[in-house]
Formats: sequence, structure tokens, C-alpha cells
Amino acid sequence: MTGTTALLATVMPDSVSSRSRMPMAVYILGLSVFALGTSEFMLSGLLPPIAEDMDVSIPKAGLLISAFAIGMVVGAPLLAVATLRLPRRTTLIALISVFGLGQVAGALAPTYDVLFVSRVVSALACAGFWAVGAAVAIAMVPVNARARAMAVMIGGLSIANVLGVPLGAFLGESFGWRSAFWAVGAASAVALVGVVTRIPRIPLPDEKPQLKREVAIYRDRQVWLSIVITALAAGGVFCAFSYLAPLLTDVAGLSSGWVPWVLALFGVGALIGTTIGGRVADAHLFGVLLSGISASTVFLVALALFASNQVAVVVLAFLLGLSAFYTAPALNARMFNVAGVAPTLAGATTTAAFNLGNTSGPWLGGAVIDADFGFRATAWAGAGMLLLGLVAVTVSLRLGGGGTPSRRVAASTPAHLIPEQAAPSAAAAPRP
Repeated sequence: MTGTTALLATVMPDSVSSRSRMPMAVYILGLSVFALGTSEFMLSGLLPPIAEDMDVSIPKAGLLISAFAIGMVVGAPLLAVATLRLPRRTTLIALISVFGLGQVAGALAPTYDVLFVSRVVSALACAGFWAVGAAVAIAMVPVNARARAMAVMIGGLSIANVLGVPLGAFLGESFGWRSAFWAVGAASAVALVGVVTRIPRIPLPDEKPQLKREVAIYRDRQVWLSIVITALAAGGVFCAFSYLAPLLTDVAGLSSGWVPWVLALFGVGALIGTTIGGRVADAHLFGVLLSGISASTVFLVALALFASNQVAVVVLAFLLGLSAFYTAPALNARMFNVAGVAPTLAGATTTAAFNLGNTSGPWLGGAVIDADFGFRATAWAGAGMLLLGLVAVTVSLRLGGGGTPSRRVAASTPAHLIPEQAAPSAAAAPRP
């Protein structure tokens, strides 16, 4: 636990300079996300052995990835609503426990159907943890540190791409695909210890949250614009990234041994991008959105144009990871800014929006491949999605979106939410 937590702290040096603003509990949430993210993405390197062991086709094994993404989309808002009146620390403990048990069930699965169900259950728990964990992280820091808090959580996802996913592929190749599930189960157990011992008890409000009031955020057009922007930003990048491996081998002509290294390089770029974006987004939120999405668009166009150049493809994979995750803290913070009266639903909505993009982007990429446009066409399609995302950002800004948390949001926050929004003092001295 200490190694990954220390790494998360290292990549966010400004945050740790003031513990009242970025408590250790936030880094524990980032550690938990490391386990969640590793499980979510590691199957891309495990599909062949799973298909062989379960006696199914690779496309059918690939449905395990789709099942997880759909579970995230559906599970985030459902679990946010279901746990709205429950203590958040208790909810986090329950969700990370269910997630860990889902990994154990996957490791022991005797049939494909059991494995499929374990992935759905894991996805639901993962979605709920993301939604509640994001709300807890936001509650423990000042309003002007929201993007940095989210950058720590997203940093856990970045480290999962750099370390967890390649390690899962290595374990799968060396000891069988089930060993990767056991490893994530162990990481979940370590995260559980961290949540139990380091996440503070956030007092329940005197007035219980009302579902009607929370759901009212969906009447705000800025909330819907944020959903569209997030889905398009994520979908555009993953439209191409999902098919990066065949592009590297079939178009650029690299050997298959290069694929894990290039994917890890994407993860390194993601880690750097998260760090930079987290530092800048609180003060220049729309500047980060416009510059980050524009950069990703340019990199995808370059990828389409220079896909046959090995050096260019490797460099662009790194730059794409950097630009995509540079934007991620701003996308998260934006939703909390426009839906501040419903922080748990804000986190759930952001999670669902990202996974809408993670589902629609690869689907669009597959569609252009099936239409015989080739693997490089996925980059053109992704760039098209990002251009639509830029249009949505511009519309949001012209409608008076603003770049920082608005006074209107703070003024309209119900009194029962104020203790959680003012929780830095409790977070500075977390207690079990």
C-alpha cells in the first residue's frame, strides 16, 4: 500500500505541501482506483488465454470488456441513488469488499457464464466506488482544490495503465490468466485496509438528502453539456486507442513485442498529463478543456497521417496519453462545479459519461474497420468525435459556463450539504 500511495503523492507535490487541502485519505482513494483501473483494463491483454480456457471465441471473450463498461454506465447512477442516505465511509468499505470478492469469483470461475457475472458485479461495485469516492474526495478539500483532488484519483488510473495492466499481462502469460485476477483481488484487500483505517467518518447531515432535490441537477443544461463533453472527449481518444495494437503491428510494422511497451508509454503520458492538468485546471478550467481536447484532436490527425511511421506512432501514443489525461481532471471538476448541490450524483454522472465514451468510441472504431476503411481510420473517427466535443465546450462557455466554481453553485447549496463541503478540518485528522 505504501509504495503506490507514495507514488501518487510524488506526482502531486503541490498538493502534499498542505495536508489540510490534500489529506492522505484522498491518496488512499487513488490507491483504490489503481486496483479498480487495473481490473477494468487488464482484460485487453488476457482475451486469447481466456477464450482458449473457456472454449469461446475471442469476440465472445471481448464481451467481458463490454459487460464491464456497461455495468459502469448503469451502476454509477443506480448505486449513487441507492446509497444516497448511507454513511459514505461505510459505503466505500462495502463496495471495495464486493469488488474484491468479484475478482476472487473471476479467478475461480469454472465457466464463461460465471466469469461474465463476476465482471458485471465487479463493474457495479467499481462504478459505485468511483461515484462515492469522488464525492468524498471533493468533500475533503476546498472548492479551489477540486481538480487536484480528482487528479489524485485519476492518477491511480494512470498508474494502473503504467504498472497494473502490463503486470496483469505478464502474470497472465507466465502463470495463467487467473493469476491476474488473484493479484487484483490482493490489491483490493490492501485498498480495503486503507479505506478502513484512513478514510474519515463524514457526519451524516441533520437533514437527509432528498432524491428529488438531487435529481433536479438534470434540469440544468450545463450538466447535460458536461455529460456530452466528457463522453466525446473520452470516446474520441478510445476510438483509436482501443485499436492501437493492430495499428502498431499491421500498419506501422512493429513486432507484437512492442505493443506492451507502447501501451505503457501511453500510461506514462497519462500520468504526466494528469499531474499537469490537476495543477492547472482549478484556475483555468475551460482553458484546459479547450487546449487538451484540441491537442488530442491534432495528435489523432497526425496519427492517421503518419500511421506507417514507427517513430511517429510511438511518440504520438505518448502525446495522446498526455493530452487525454491532462483534460480528465477538468472534466471531473466541471461536473462537480455545475452539479454542486448533488455531489454523489455528480460523481456518478461523470463516471457514466466517461464510460459512455469508452463504449461508443471503440464501437465507432470497430464500425469503420468493418467498413474496410482500415485501422488508421479509427484515428480520423476519433478526431471527429473530439471536434464535436470542442463545439460542446464552446457552447457551454458561451452560455456562461465560467471557468471556476460559480458563486451561484455555492449560494444554492442546501444547508445539509455544507458540513461535507467544509470537511477539510475533519479530513486533516482522519479517524477510523
